[in-house]
Amino acid sequence: MTKIKDNCILITGGASGIGRIMGRMALEKGARQLIIWDINEENLNATRDELATLGKVACYKVNIADHAAVEQTFRQTTEECGAVDILINCAGVVTSNKTFEQLTLTDIERTMAINATAPMVIALQALPHMIERNHGHICNIASAAGMLSNPRMSVYAASKWAVVGWSDSVRIELQERGSKVRFTTIAPYYISTGMFDGVRSRFIPILKPESAARKILRAIEHNKRFKGLPFSFHFIRLCQALLPSSWFDLIVGHWLGIYSTMDHFTGRK
Repeated sequence: MTKIKDNCILITGGASGIGRIMGRMALEKGARQLIIWDINEENLNATRDELATLGKVACYKVNIADHAAVEQTFRQTTEECGAVDILINCAGVVTSNKTFEQLTLTDIERTMAINATAPMVIALQALPHMIERNHGHICNIASAAGMLSNPRMSVYAASKWAVVGWSDSVRIELQERGSKVRFTTIAPYYISTGMFDGVRSRFIPILKPESAARKILRAIEHNKRFKGLPFSFHFIRLCQALLPSSWFDLIVGHWLGIYSTMDHFTGRK
């Protein structure tokens, strides 16, 4: 078991969405220190004001796509707050619902930098100290799109496929050396936080933020290696394994409507 109580927790993208909710829940569970990284200063200030009554909260404005800023902010974070026991890589971005040829190089670079490279860079700061102490947990919020190709989100899917592969590979590396440091990979379906406003889903229900946040923290506490949300997501994974791709495209993609979920996407304003 990984305890939330009395531990120091760093959440990236923690000033909004499920990151903010998980921060609140972590304090309610008795976290010694909550650290929030986010790029939105207004949201940071509001989150600090909201959560300060529940426990110790430290907020840092940082662009996680800036490697130098990540390194500098992590040093400052540990100097001021102590060692990080639990890191939750939650920050993410989706740029549009354009088809691939309509995207710009900037769209691609920004998506990959924030969604795929940044969690690795941040983990690179925290992991050596965790290994040295033989204590710690890193949770990476990937996506169901990291295991399911979907039109109109090709680069987002690519970034989350990268997270799934990297996160689980590091988990195995730690396991092979007998380390007590844990990695958890989370693959949630769409969550109604505003990030995916406009998405429509006929078969799998869009997740409620409170429930998703609670299940993610529970997965960390129980040292889950991988957690797909909701459970019905595993039905699609089973179909992927059993059906020829043409049948999967027809049944899951078109009949169940998965391939049209992004058609009316607007995103957070």
